[in-house]
Amino acid sequence: MLPSRSLAAQEANRQVPADYLVGLGDEIQLTLWGSVDADLRLTVDRAGRIVIPRVGPVVVAGVRHADLNDLLTRRVGQVFKNFQLSAMLGRLRSIRYYVTGFATKPGAYSVSSLATVMTGLVQSGGPSAAGSFRNIELRRNGQTIGRFDLYDLLVRGDKKGDLPLQADDVLHVGPIGPQIALIGSVNKPAVVELKPSDTVNDAVAYVAGLSTVADASRIAIERLSDRNDRRVTELALPREGNLKVANGDVLRAFNSVTAALPQAKQYKNVRIEGEVARPGDYVLPPTSTLMDAVKAAGGFTPQAYVFGTDFSRESVRKVQEVQYDRALRDLETDFTRNTSTQKVNTADEAQAASQKQASTSRLIERLRAVRPSGRIVLDLTTDTQGLPTLAVEDGDRLYIPPRPTTVGVFGSVFNGGSYLLKSGNSIDDMLQLAGGATRGADTGSIFVIRANGSVASARRNNTGWLSIGSAMTNIPALPGDTIFVPEEIDKTSFLQEAKDWTQILYQFGLGAAALKTIKN
Repeated sequence: MLPSRSLAAQEANRQVPADYLVGLGDEIQLTLWGSVDADLRLTVDRAGRIVIPRVGPVVVAGVRHADLNDLLTRRVGQVFKNFQLSAMLGRLRSIRYYVTGFATKPGAYSVSSLATVMTGLVQSGGPSAAGSFRNIELRRNGQTIGRFDLYDLLVRGDKKGDLPLQADDVLHVGPIGPQIALIGSVNKPAVVELKPSDTVNDAVAYVAGLSTVADASRIAIERLSDRNDRRVTELALPREGNLKVANGDVLRAFNSVTAALPQAKQYKNVRIEGEVARPGDYVLPPTSTLMDAVKAAGGFTPQAYVFGTDFSRESVRKVQEVQYDRALRDLETDFTRNTSTQKVNTADEAQAASQKQASTSRLIERLRAVRPSGRIVLDLTTDTQGLPTLAVEDGDRLYIPPRPTTVGVFGSVFNGGSYLLKSGNSIDDMLQLAGGATRGADTGSIFVIRANGSVASARRNNTGWLSIGSAMTNIPALPGDTIFVPEEIDKTSFLQEAKDWTQILYQFGLGAAALKTIKN
């Protein structure tokens, strides 16, 4: 509502309307040419007159601006002939008016005589937080001559209540009336002020109506008067749109887009990348499967490694994130509990415990930085040429890699890296290419991540403590495998073990000596 320039500058640039009434203090610019030449600036005096030289006084107060030219032409024509005349208003008079009631800055103000109710409200800062936008009275000589509803102007663009101000007028802003809130899928969520006859349809119109994605068939109303009962009621539109609303009501419009449709009715937006004829995004019918998505992309290329297909799903990723965060919290709790209950007898043990706690904290932070991808491991064989009959979902991502020729070996080995895979190579053969496991490696926990996301581990393939050779000897290596050899945890050096055994033998010797003394 506040103007960008001063009110005086705005009023000075306004065009004087035809029905403007000339009053005391107005300046009239009078120009005569023909048989007489004159360029005069005449001010209306307290008697409502202007004095034209050689013509005399002319009463102009109360004359409409549109009639001023004719009036002065007749009066000058009584003295002169064969002339032309132009009369227009120059500097206009100032009027003083008052703003009372619940305005932001009530008081007395001076404005141009062109000012209206809206001008007066703007200069006073408009209604305050406790003031009404809908009950603004224009009082003149002790009588209410008009009521102004700001909603008519701001919402409907109707200026019929924006009457001109006159000297000593009073603008009275009444207290705020009943209010309701409109939230949800409306164009402008807001708290609006009501009139006694306003309905649900009127309230929705005040906030520019329902949004494009709103469910136009229904709306929820929460009545403050029913807070101890059912409270929320759903109204059917437009049949119940004429229901009156009351102070404290909350209207909520529903969004028809955010609610998820059944999977059987959803068209699926799926991204297919990698070794297909036409990679890209595709919109598939509701009942489409993975193979339907591949067919839409033109099928596999000859280089496609179907066994290594990376299939990610957005809904699975969200579930994985929740479960992953819960597992991290449980792990952190277990580490904290074990640290707090661990007994420390020597300075070396205290230092070791402190280092272990710091390492644990770093591990937790690194694990938090890793986020689940939503990958689903597909049950595929190495020679498969198709994908399982699995229905796709919106947001699925399918990546078909090219057939790799290497196997990665990492962890506690002498030379980690990627090595060319030869036909018939086993996991143990690939480990030997990397130099084998180091002295600190935990060979019983070696595991292999296959290209399809499945895992093979030494613990699962170990047949028992009588088994001869490596547990990974008979497991064939496959293209795209990643072999990881973990480091052994809680290992102790020879000096630490010797120190512990010395302490045990020392205590055993003291005990034996004590028994011998007692026996003697």
